[in-house]
Amino acid sequence: MKPRPLIDDVYAVGAVDWDRRLFDALIPLPDGTSYNAYYIRGSEKNVLIDAVDPAKADVLMAYLDELPPVDIVIAHHAEQDHSGTLPMILARYPKARLLCSPKAKSILIDHLALDPERITTVEDNETLSLGDKILQFVHTPWVHWPETMCTYLKDYKILFSCDFFGSHLAQSGLFVNDEERTYESAKRYFAEIMMPFRTAIQKNLDRLRDLPIDMIAPSHGPIHRRPQTILLAYRDWVKDTPKNGVVVVYISMHGSTEKAVERLVEGLDARGVTACRFNMADADIGQLAVRLVDAATVILAGPAVHAGLHPRLAFAAILANALRPKARLAGFIGSYGWGHKMVEQLTAFLSNLKVEILPPILFKGLPKESDLAAVDALAATIADRHKSWGLF
Repeated sequence: MKPRPLIDDVYAVGAVDWDRRLFDALIPLPDGTSYNAYYIRGSEKNVLIDAVDPAKADVLMAYLDELPPVDIVIAHHAEQDHSGTLPMILARYPKARLLCSPKAKSILIDHLALDPERITTVEDNETLSLGDKILQFVHTPWVHWPETMCTYLKDYKILFSCDFFGSHLAQSGLFVNDEERTYESAKRYFAEIMMPFRTAIQKNLDRLRDLPIDMIAPSHGPIHRRPQTILLAYRDWVKDTPKNGVVVVYISMHGSTEKAVERLVEGLDARGVTACRFNMADADIGQLAVRLVDAATVILAGPAVHAGLHPRLAFAAILANALRPKARLAGFIGSYGWGHKMVEQLTAFLSNLKVEILPPILFKGLPKESDLAAVDALAATIADRHKSWGLF
């Protein structure tokens, strides 16, 4: 296997995983993924940037067979899809040093049982000479773990960004070849992984402003030769102002909740508010996460199950709470048979969200006209709030 050149002396040595369909036992991967690793040949030192998931170790090793020995290994991030093969790499190159951020050292030792003597930490903005090339390390904490960093190859203006600006997208070429598809995949990746860290990412984006960047080489997905496209997308996704959208997440056992949801969506549409429905019976949670990136309002709707929230709706609430979108309003519509504690449960599940929770709409059995009138009033309230925020 011949390493694939990005530019002179810089090679891609990672692996494409066309068949992986689940990440972290949670995140659907409809388009597979890749584990990108990079090799830089210097006049004095050769560097490997990141590794691959252990399942694809043979691909990385086959590429390295074609290249001079590695002197330095850079670990941007301790998560095992990047670091899992580091023990094999360090065994293969017993004289190589492993460089990482100070916070990464203990995590790598704990997760991979690495020898502390092999690890050297690098400070923010510290540089490393390879003889004819200079690397600069840029700490980017909480993108999306506390220890993450990037490496900037000054001579070629390449930012090796690890998970920053990545996408779970398997493709045959190294570089972005379909900007629309890559944008959608990158937004989904941001929604599922990066969204809880919007504030930290805003700060890290600002830190990159002073770097002239001609190429962004992430650790997942295609490489960006037009970096402004993904940089502008990230600035849009992390900004604090939401868009004129409502995400309606629901589940309905006997049709009662669905009637109210249909009425709400019709009412929002009539008032100029875009609404997107997700039925948790079969919803793609990745698409749900994408819609949460921009939504100003989140509505959860479902029936009581043994007096509590329907488990699938509870999962949706827990997921939204973990992703912490920029939404400003949240509401609940619930149907019950005889009694319930749904509101108390939902409030607890949404504790991380900085939202105003609107008064719930609750009805016994089928929604009556008075209940549907309350749904109409909810649609009007949402539309009025969106207008007051200048969203339309």
